[in-house]
Amino acid sequence: MTTFDYSLFVIGGGSGGVRAARITAGHGARVALCEESRLGGTCVIRGCVPKKLLMFASQFAEAFEDAAGYGWSVGETSFHWPDLVAAKEREISRLEGVYRRLLESAGVEVFDGRGQLLDAHTVEVGGRRIRAERILIAVGGRPSRLEIPGSEHAIVSDDAFDLPELPQRVLIIGGGYIAVEFAGIFNGLGAEVEVNYRKERVLRGFDEDVRRVVEAGMQGRGIAFRYGSVPESIELEPDGRRRVHFDDGENAVYDQVMFATGRHPYTGELGLEQAGVETTASGAVVVNDYSRTTAPNIHAVGDVTDRVALTPVALMEGHAFADTVYGGMDRPCDHANIPA
Repeated sequence: MTTFDYSLFVIGGGSGGVRAARITAGHGARVALCEESRLGGTCVIRGCVPKKLLMFASQFAEAFEDAAGYGWSVGETSFHWPDLVAAKEREISRLEGVYRRLLESAGVEVFDGRGQLLDAHTVEVGGRRIRAERILIAVGGRPSRLEIPGSEHAIVSDDAFDLPELPQRVLIIGGGYIAVEFAGIFNGLGAEVEVNYRKERVLRGFDEDVRRVVEAGMQGRGIAFRYGSVPESIELEPDGRRRVHFDDGENAVYDQVMFATGRHPYTGELGLEQAGVETTASGAVVVNDYSRTTAPNIHAVGDVTDRVALTPVALMEGHAFADTVYGGMDRPCDHANIPA
């Protein structure tokens, strides 16, 4: 008779993985989870939450200017980037602690480290081999970089939250909502911002009126656009700035360059092939409506499946998995009519 250490082992401590682990434990199963970074995943650690904190901070300069028209005397103001980063870190650490306590109170054992599949029932974490009847992959996604010379001299959204200082001149490469949001953040905090996008207007796929209004609002706040070109290379100048060469022959120098060019499933070196888990060309784990992979005992939820990359969707997928497999319910994932 085959023996297992756990009924379920979850690889990844983001929203979907934590929800699935907690609900599964609530159904009476023995559950463990591993996370290589910090509990909370993209949204809590390097996405929605820290981004909102930075966005709130960026709005004060304009509010101070408006205050005089409403009878307020604000006085002298100043902004200190390291203080904002420190405040962000305190809040992220608090939320990470909340996630850990939720798992512990549910009886979920937590392993710190990246899990790697050795076969369909075995996960290795930090040199320890763990056997589980079922495995859930919930490792999420990571920001993508352009494959151009000097790309290592640029940052991605994960890095933007912990820069040692606020750059004075920033180039943001990309035209999606992440690019637009960070352009507004850096601009509101006092940086000179330029957005480089290969098409003719940001937010492709959004309502055309929304695109025009957002673009006009950004321009009204002093954000510049460099449309119709793409960077070919990035050089590090002697003074630490970045010189970007574009495919139209132009070049310009910036204090910081940020890629906002999409995200990809974080499945590299996860051991999916030896476990019999099929992936797409982009690395996404292939699943059915019940989040089951091509390996019968392995499931996957969240951004790693590249279905709908939203935190509430990952929560729904994780909960539905737990209820279906361990709670005796029939809960396929319905991705229709998501209001986002």
